[in-house]
Amino acid sequence: MRLKSVHPLLLLLTALPLAACASRNEIPAYEHLSSEDDDAYCQQGGKVAVGSPDYVYCRKERDAARNAAIARADRKQRDLAEYMLNNPR
Repeated sequence: MRLKSVHPLLLLLTALPLAACASRNEIPAYEHLSSEDDDAYCQQGGKVAVGSPDYVYCRKERDAARNAAIARADRKQRDLAEYMLNNPR
């Protein structure tokens, strides 16, 4: 039995869904708020001492911003899933 060549349209229809799956690996919206640079950010170039009230306040604010961004991303994903369940096409 001889194999037929793959039709370009079939190849395209197969590649499109796979390309959509590849976009799932995008960097999350809250990634720019990584904890690695919190220390450097809150020290403001050595102007604020670690453990000072300004430093502690800054770290709390950064943590709150990160948690809020994660919550927004989770809520957006849940809303999308619910929309897709309620509006099948």
